[in-house]
Amino acid sequence: MMSGKRKKKSKSSIKDNRRAAVKSDNLELQTWADLPAEVLELFLSRLDIGDNIRASAVCKRWCSVATSVRVLDQSPWLMYFPKKGNCYDFYDPVQRKTYSLELPELDGCRVCYTKDGWLLLNRQDWRRLDGNHIFSLFNPFTRDLITLPKFDRTYQIAAFSCAPTSTGCVILIFRRVGSSLVAISTCYPGEKEWTTVNYDAELSCSMCDKLVFSNGLFYCLSDRGWLGVFDPLERTWTVFKVPPPKCLAESSTAKNWSKGKFMIEHKGNIFVVHICCGEDPIIFKLDLTLMEWKEVRSLNGVTLFASFLSSHSRTYATGIMRNSVYFPKVRFYGKRCISFSLDDRRYYPSEQCRDKVEPNTFENFWIEPPKDFTGWM
Repeated sequence: MMSGKRKKKSKSSIKDNRRAAVKSDNLELQTWADLPAEVLELFLSRLDIGDNIRASAVCKRWCSVATSVRVLDQSPWLMYFPKKGNCYDFYDPVQRKTYSLELPELDGCRVCYTKDGWLLLNRQDWRRLDGNHIFSLFNPFTRDLITLPKFDRTYQIAAFSCAPTSTGCVILIFRRVGSSLVAISTCYPGEKEWTTVNYDAELSCSMCDKLVFSNGLFYCLSDRGWLGVFDPLERTWTVFKVPPPKCLAESSTAKNWSKGKFMIEHKGNIFVVHICCGEDPIIFKLDLTLMEWKEVRSLNGVTLFASFLSSHSRTYATGIMRNSVYFPKVRFYGKRCISFSLDDRRYYPSEQCRDKVEPNTFENFWIEPPKDFTGWM
């Protein structure tokens, strides 16, 4: 009878079971290296530069994908004022190359500030008795020009928050009014006039010579130690007494705190690079809680590019440029930029360069280069 016999499995059923067993074994043997390419690219593209480099050491496949999605910080370029004419040079410290551009738009203008590849320009209209200042924002690489309302007063220092192509760009002009007031004027691209508000000045308030924008606020540093903070949205002005660092106040270089310094913002942190009398640079970081300057011996891989008009910062995971300060001077026939390495505690390209760093020079300044400059150079 058929009921006492076991039913024989078909050949196709046996093959299916074997395939399932092999597939299960393969799944158990899969590793992180077997991730689908699109998943791996998505994962590695979200890492910062340091983690990206560490992830590339997992295996050859990860190294290939990590390298393909790796985004390195592009170094700012050093822009030179010409001795005559309108031909401006741009020096790339990474490639050690110099490019040139004819910029007749800058004829008769003074550069007040630079950020995100844009220049804040001022041209004074001497034909008028009131000597109106004509401010504008200019991109030397795209030749885009944005004219701002005329400013009919004297001014002390000016800056802007971000590129005018971004939302929230605001231009700020700071000036003293007598001995007891400061006047802060603001304007957004497209507006027809400046908005000016007078604020009480502290007795210690003197010359504001450094200005940076960070986390939605303008930080104004004076030559006597006070720090003013302006909120462009709330239109509030707050002054903090932030004396020079103790190590300088107790030395003969205290009087030079007003001259030998660069102010730099990096991801919400405020740094001051102080140089004096050919000594090694001293770097201070502002403690925003205690409102005091604290000396730092390392920048943790950050590179600072210091110049009088405005300064920049970059994060380099590897290479000789990391943990250094680059100054707006080029030596050795335009081939090497003067820098100071915090790792080696020395100047490059030679120790003799320490006497060539001039913090108050207007001759050149750092500017963000274009993403693709092949069509302009």
